[in-house]
This record gives sequence, structure tokens and C-alpha cells, in this order.
Amino acid sequence: MAISKLAREQMQASSWIRRMFEEGMELKTIHGPENVFDLSLGNPLLEPPSEFKQALAEIAQEPDSGLHRYMPNPGFIEARAAVADALTEESGTKFQPTDIIMTVGAAGAINIALRALLDPGDEVIIIAPYFAEYIFYVQHANGIYREAQSTPDFMPDLDSLESPINDRTRAIIINSPNNPSGVIYPEAVIAEIAKILQAAEARYETEIYIITDEPYRKLIYTDLPYPFVFKHHPRTIVATSHSKDLGLAGERIGYLAVNPDDPGKIDLLDASVFMLRTLGFVNAPAIMQRVVSKLQRSSVDMSQYLRKRDIIHSGLTKIGYQCNLPDGGFYLFPKSPISDDVAFVDLLKSKLVLVVPGIGFGTGGYFRASYCVDDEVLHGSLDGFAEAFKEA
Repeated sequence: MAISKLAREQMQASSWIRRMFEEGMELKTIHGPENVFDLSLGNPLLEPPSEFKQALAEIAQEPDSGLHRYMPNPGFIEARAAVADALTEESGTKFQPTDIIMTVGAAGAINIALRALLDPGDEVIIIAPYFAEYIFYVQHANGIYREAQSTPDFMPDLDSLESPINDRTRAIIINSPNNPSGVIYPEAVIAEIAKILQAAEARYETEIYIITDEPYRKLIYTDLPYPFVFKHHPRTIVATSHSKDLGLAGERIGYLAVNPDDPGKIDLLDASVFMLRTLGFVNAPAIMQRVVSKLQRSSVDMSQYLRKRDIIHSGLTKIGYQCNLPDGGFYLFPKSPISDDVAFVDLLKSKLVLVVPGIGFGTGGYFRASYCVDDEVLHGSLDGFAEAFKEA
């Protein structure tokens, strides 16, 4: 056996998202790409804003000043300062550049945070439906994941959240706007989660962190302010990226931000920087750090994703699917017409429509459809959705 038992197990349980995307590629070679309607992968469709190209060109024309050399592992101080200023403005919490670490996307931020926090056997709570890779991130940090459930409207079930907490609980990962449901956890829910964790901290004489995964934070469709967690719990870590809000998924640029009010932030930041280096990331991409430092108040045109949301949500609900209206992100999470969501996804696949079963997000009986695709794909998928619904 050339690979480890853990690697083999993880590969076998690996992401349904990639599996469906790869099957879609095969179907396109057979039927032609115009006849296959792939809503499986959350690959941002919109190009970066015009300011991106301008910033990139300006940086490329600057005199050689060591841009491509190593820098301090947490990143260029000017990039961290730009993030700190923008996050202060957004959240109302005062951040310093030293509270920020530039990372290789949100995934890189979560991985270094978990490695900094967990001893072998420590536990992390994730809330279904969740991004499936969280499981592997926790396992890579020698931790154990515990699942909490959601209510029918995809809000965290607070009783379910409290149940798995014990003296080995070190963190909870929350994701809002949520992938796959698109819900935004309101401030009242965030406050209740914080109360539960603080009561557990007192009960077990321990410290429990909220790791909040926020790559969709700027892709929201309500007029309400985004409910930041900082004022509710001192031990808070934000992990985010510019994959979605700036359309830079392939550039792998994001950041980790530690709550300035965390009493243990110096140790946590030092440990996170050490993990950034020793996990092999070393530092976030140099040019992208410089670029995004100029774009902290820019984004893609959110109205395009809003319009696409309405196309597919309206189309599916007219057919008869039960589906919440997402407040953010670019996913729908409809209820499967039959209890076996994998079987229904296979039925859709026979109609050349590709989606991801809810079981891949820890919540069976649903499926995820991504609407960050061309309008032709959204409109073209509706006949297949209708045929599959009728047959089911």
C-alpha cells in the first residue's frame, strides 16, 4: 500500500462537489457542452472588477523593489494595514495590522488556525449543512469533528449545538452566508452561540474559539448589516478570501483576522504564523497581497448573482421544488422530491443536469445547485429539473 490509511479513507469520502464536476466533464465530451447543464461547482463566474487590472498593471510597472522575494511570513505590512482598516470600517471593531495574517485563501487560514489550536484528540464542532472539506481540515490537525444540526430553515439548532460540547471542545466553525444553503445567521443567533460557548468555558474551565468562515461575506442580498461576531465572543477568528467577492479564486489570496479583544491573541497569532510557515505555505502570494491591498472596498457586481439567483429560484419553485430564498452566496439548497437525494441527483444526471447531493454537506434529502454559471445554463437546466421532478 503506497499511501496512508487516512489518505485512502479521506479520498474515498472526498468531496461530492468535485465528483459531480468530473462526471459533468465526461458528459460534455459525450453530449456536447451546450447540452449539459452543470450546476455542481461553485466556481465564481464574474471577472474581477476593473480596478483589479489597473492595480495589477501599476504593480507590474513599479521599479524592482524586492516584490518577489520573501517577506515577513504574515505578509506585507501595507497589505495587513489595508485589511485592518477595511475590517475596522466594516465591523466597528478596531483592528491593527498585527491582528491580520495574509493567507493562501480561506482554506489556508482555517488550516493554520486549527493547527495552532488543537492538540491530538481535541474536538471541533461543525454545523450541518457544512462545507465538507472542514472534516478533512480538522483531521489534518489531529482533531475530531462533531456535528451539530440545523433547524428546517437552516439556522443552527442551539440544543444540538450544545449537546456535543465537552472538555475537549476547542472550536466551532460557522459559515455565514452558508455554503450550501445561502442563509445568513442573524445577530441574535450569533449572540446565542456565544452564550452557549461562554457557559461551556466556565463549566469546563477551558477556552473555545469561534472560527467564522466568511468568503461570501460581501455576496449578500439584504439591506441588513452583516452580523460580525467580534463583540459577542472574544475568542473569535475570521477566515476569509477574495475568491468570491473579487473573483480571484485561482489566485489563492485571503486572510486570517484574530479578534483584538482575545486575551490570548499574541500566542495565537504567533502560533498561526509558525503553522503558516511549517505547513509549507510560507506566505501568501506576494503580488496578490499588493493587489488586494488596493481593492478592500471593491467587489464584483453583486446584482448579477442576485439576478441569477432569482432566475433559478423562480424556475424551481414554479416546477414545485421546496427551496428557501438565499440571502447570500451563490447556491440554492432545494429539498429533494424523494428522500434519497443521491438517487435523485442520479436522476437529474440522466437529464444532463449536474448538482450535488445534500449528503455531501452532512444533510441528506436536499441537493445543492450553484447559480454562478451562465444564464443559458440556468435556463437550459429547467427542462431537466421539470422532467426529473415529474418522474420522482
